[in-house]
Amino acid sequence: MAALIDWFTQVDETMGYSLLYILENLLAALAAGLFVGCLYRKTHRGLSYSQSMAVTLVMMCVIVAAVMMVIGSNLARAFALVGALTIVRFRTVVKDTRDTAFIFFVLTEGIACGTANLKLATLSTLFIGLVVWILAKTNYGSITQSEYILRFRYDRHGGGDENYVQTIRRLTRNSTLIHVEPSGEGRYLTLTYDVRLAPGTAPAGLAAALEAQVGVDGVSMVSSCNDVEY
Repeated sequence: MAALIDWFTQVDETMGYSLLYILENLLAALAAGLFVGCLYRKTHRGLSYSQSMAVTLVMMCVIVAAVMMVIGSNLARAFALVGALTIVRFRTVVKDTRDTAFIFFVLTEGIACGTANLKLATLSTLFIGLVVWILAKTNYGSITQSEYILRFRYDRHGGGDENYVQTIRRLTRNSTLIHVEPSGEGRYLTLTYDVRLAPGTAPAGLAAALEAQVGVDGVSMVSSCNDVEY
């Protein structure tokens, strides 16, 4: 048993670390990565969630910790690593700027764990995690004044537009026409409205009421609680 303990705690001359030191740093990085990955999943909003992103966060944290231990205080290794990374091309586009912030999050924790700054890694993980949680719960930065993006197609030959206009006014608290797209022959109009539903009105109710109007079809509603492109 004593020989096994000595084997784990003995500093290797080549690496400059003991196996116990390496294991502690990698486990700390794994814990930090799992925490950040869970935080990313719990606070994510919208339709662009990717499971691979959560897995990547965990892997990056552990890998960066290992890389930092490989470099250590050796300047030649640091330059060699930079040269090696310049050969690799990363073509994956990060869709959400928030995902980029999480990538920097795990990079920071991986560097802290890889350099054995475990107190800094623990405190920064918890503090940044708390900030992310509060921002997500308070919906910080949102200036959303609408609830839904309403889109439908209107046949000009099907009747006057006062019917669907009255329906929208009756079932919404406020509405704003934000986009009009005529068809090639000019018969149809694709209309996009920014709407807030009236109390007691469900999205399906507004969609059904519009579908019942003469000349209206293709009604769709998209939640605009987050960023929406139309």
